[in-house]
Amino acid sequence: MDLWERARSFAGEAAKRSSVLVSETAKKSKEIFSETATKSREIAAEATKQADLLAGQIMHLASDIPVPSIPPISAIPPLPSAAESAPDAAELERYGITDDLREFVNGMTISTFRDFPLQDEPEMSNVPTVSNVRQDLNEWQARHATLVLSAVKEISKFRYELCPRYMKERKFWRIYFLLVNNYSTPYEIKYFEELKVKAEEEKIVSEKELSLTPQATTSPEQKDTKVPNKTSTSSSREQDLDVFLLGDLGSDDEGPDDGDDDGLDDDFDKIDGATGLESDDEDDEKKPAAAKAESGKE
Repeated sequence: MDLWERARSFAGEAAKRSSVLVSETAKKSKEIFSETATKSREIAAEATKQADLLAGQIMHLASDIPVPSIPPISAIPPLPSAAESAPDAAELERYGITDDLREFVNGMTISTFRDFPLQDEPEMSNVPTVSNVRQDLNEWQARHATLVLSAVKEISKFRYELCPRYMKERKFWRIYFLLVNNYSTPYEIKYFEELKVKAEEEKIVSEKELSLTPQATTSPEQKDTKVPNKTSTSSSREQDLDVFLLGDLGSDDEGPDDGDDDGLDDDFDKIDGATGLESDDEDDEKKPAAAKAESGKE
């Protein structure tokens, strides 16, 4: 019994001390929490105060810095939409993409192309492909195919699913133009007739311009005839100059001297007198000439 009483008293004392410790711990924790909250509020208030002070300093410094004027940004032009780049109704009409054609194409299916009775022909490897259209088509057909791929979504879908998995590109367009032959042929014939008429009109205009343009060049025969004329003119001028300076040489051979040298000597005397540069050698040359002139007069 004594042992039991002692254990009981010891347990009661331990419980009392535990409750005291718990209460003291709770009290201490409450005090610590309260103190922590107070410190947190003080730190937050101090941080807010410092932030406000720093913001005021920044604003003061920013007001002193000159701000450059930013030129106004010009308005950016809008990008062209798909509707603007789409072909107009006149072009679609010119290349045979009409409502009748659209209605006929709407009745086609994948089986229409895949089961069409057309034998495969050997592929021409040197034929280029431009803008998703084979260039073994003529001018009108190539443009029609390009427009129909963008304007009629069914054809674009058929081509995507069939080429090249089930058939070649060339075979696809052959089948297509055979199917729409009744709708496209009249527009194709009209297109090439207009091109023919336009080519004839341009040819007539070019011929008229050539007929109205003066001939700027001369024929080789005319050039050959002009060259002797220039040579004869220059030779005649040289001959006249020789006659003026040396006299008529042909007169000495054809007849006796008739004293024409006097006039030539007088001309030289006048030239020498005008220049005033006579020398003793020139005087010696004049004396025989004067004696010859006197003998001719006698």
